[in-house]
Amino acid sequence: MFVHSVYFWLRNDLSAAQMKQFDAGVHALRAIDVVQAGYIGVPAATSRSVIERGYSRALVLVFTDEKAHDAYQVHPVHDRFRAECSSLWIKVQIFDSVGVE
Repeated sequence: MFVHSVYFWLRNDLSAAQMKQFDAGVHALRAIDVVQAGYIGVPAATSRSVIERGYSRALVLVFTDEKAHDAYQVHPVHDRFRAECSSLWIKVQIFDSVGVE
């Protein structure tokens, strides 16, 4: 299993149309054929010193393996998302992980 966790800090000045554009783009990523499972969320209301809540959206995708993840990275839907939506965020942070036995 390969887990790709992406956290977006969106610009504060986005219009409703731009938010809709971002949300449509990020939802389209879950439909890419190599994605086994996908989750999109916002920060929970939990409050502890170790919790990062400054991001705007979280995207967590699960792939069978790194090869599937690599295919996702060059998929046209992913390329279109980056091209059309990268101007909407000020920061993106990615955490990739694999299972341990």
